[in-house]
Amino acid sequence: MSQHLQTGARKTRSLTVTPEQTIDFMGEEARVYSTPSLIADIEHACRDLIVENTPEGTDSVGTRVSILHTAPTLLGMAVTIDVMISQIEGPRVVFEVSARDALEDICSGTHERFVVNLDKTKARLRAKAARLSKG
Repeated sequence: MSQHLQTGARKTRSLTVTPEQTIDFMGEEARVYSTPSLIADIEHACRDLIVENTPEGTDSVGTRVSILHTAPTLLGMAVTIDVMISQIEGPRVVFEVSARDALEDICSGTHERFVVNLDKTKARLRAKAARLSKG
């Protein structure tokens, strides 16, 4: 791993909630930012911070998410996601995460990712696919 990946490193991601990121099961008047979309956006922010600070040929995979989604965010509202590296143990990187919309905090928690070598990961996936096709 690069020496640039350090505890305390931060990244902010800003977005506007789109229809695809909302729940639809309570009707049009109750469209709010879905928890799965919030988690995906948190994962992308954490991944971006890792990729920006590790050598070419590496990436990361998510292994754990623990968040409290504490407030609804309406369709069309702006959201800011903040992530900070709180711990690094070898390839394991733990983030403290939070998010807020224009009016209030909407989320807090942690996310864990592992830095991986792309070539080794792809080889492992090909081997698994080969085992599946034999099964």
